[in-house]
Amino acid sequence: QVQLVESGGGLVQAGGSLRLSCGASGRAFSNHAMGWFRQAPGKEREFVSATSWSGGSTVYAESVKGRFTIYRDNAKKTVYLQMNSLKPEDTAVYYCAAGGLLRTTPSGYSYWGQGTQVTVSS
Repeated sequence: QVQLVESGGGLVQAGGSLRLSCGASGRAFSNHAMGWFRQAPGKEREFVSATSWSGGSTVYAESVKGRFTIYRDNAKKTVYLQMNSLKPEDTAVYYCAAGGLLRTTPSGYSYWGQGTQVTVSS
């Protein structure tokens, strides 16, 4: 069992930056791939980024490639999402998730946090 808690969301102007954190408790954080997803009002949850258990492999949605960076610190049981050059279309609730393998679909993850709101004003 893994419990996840996101933090770091907020209101930022377009072009600004935020860093999201996702702290984990429970067993075997370092055995899990970690992903970030987001969901805007009226839209389906969409993949943002994911990293393998070691952090050695990462994948990004095309919409965030070059602007967002995912990284993890297994000693701290935390995964981060550094978001730069934010755009109004990045506005959403951001969720972190833990799963067995690096996947880009929500069904690939077993554990989810409660989400943190990111709002980007134009």
